[in-house]
Amino acid sequence: MSVYTSITPPELEELLRSYELGTLCEYQGISEGIENTNYFVTTTTGQYVLTLFESIGFDDLPYYLELMAFLAEQGIPCPHPLADRRGSYLRAFKSRPAAFVQRLPGASTEAPNGDQCAAVGGVLGRLHVAGRAFPGRREHARGPHWRRAAAKQLLPYLTPADAELLRQETSFQAQYSRSGLPWGVIHADLFRDNALFVGDQLTGVIDFYYACSSVLLYDLAVTVNDWCWSASGLLAADRVAGLLSAYHEQRPLQDRERPMWPLMLRVAALRFWLSRLQDQLFPRPGELTQSKDPDEFKRILLRHQQHSAALSDFWI
Repeated sequence: MSVYTSITPPELEELLRSYELGTLCEYQGISEGIENTNYFVTTTTGQYVLTLFESIGFDDLPYYLELMAFLAEQGIPCPHPLADRRGSYLRAFKSRPAAFVQRLPGASTEAPNGDQCAAVGGVLGRLHVAGRAFPGRREHARGPHWRRAAAKQLLPYLTPADAELLRQETSFQAQYSRSGLPWGVIHADLFRDNALFVGDQLTGVIDFYYACSSVLLYDLAVTVNDWCWSASGLLAADRVAGLLSAYHEQRPLQDRERPMWPLMLRVAALRFWLSRLQDQLFPRPGELTQSKDPDEFKRILLRHQQHSAALSDFWI
């Protein structure tokens, strides 16, 4: 959600005339995140988020916007896209696809507590259940094929130690099949900065632009990898248990998922190590862009490797 594309007040006012959202009061760029350009926009009718999509094409975006609308209408706390005067969620703006969505109350948390982790687990379970009825389908853009291609691209730029780690881990993960595990709609990026809270109440899940059809357990692993680490560099057992238990109440976890849990934690760690390395080594120009530290997920991956046998203990 960095700002790659700058806009001026007259440009934004012109865009707003295509909507029934009132007239512009103020706007500001959102610096968090790394994929799209986002602005908070306040008008005479309310507060909204404007997204300019920097790498997602017009043909791909209806899936994400229709999914968000569907989930919001099913009671999942996510922002509903806003249609223009022609009834379309999507418009061209500054030579890019653009969309307005509701701005939900609350703020993200850097240091989640047990209640917040449980709230996230519960809403993720509800999302996975509600997603069964969504008719759309989209392949996982950061799945196994992408991870292999990203590894090939990055290997020449890594230190010998990191290159060896990457080779060993990709070889290890290639031995396993995910077939037979429950599939469905996943968020695929439910990090702390993509959840909003007022106190311990979860008020919003945002940034659905990696959502796809994939292994549900992988989505759970992505979430645990970001929400449940302690200051000592270990998984916090109480937070993991609270998150998984709340999830299990909404979508009961199956016996066949347990033996795959350690692998999914490693798959999720590798995916974000690779994407952050790409952002660091091949940055895109932007006004307020930021790059997140890839070493954070390298450390998580190493920790999972070193304690792989014990990861099944972090289960309900």
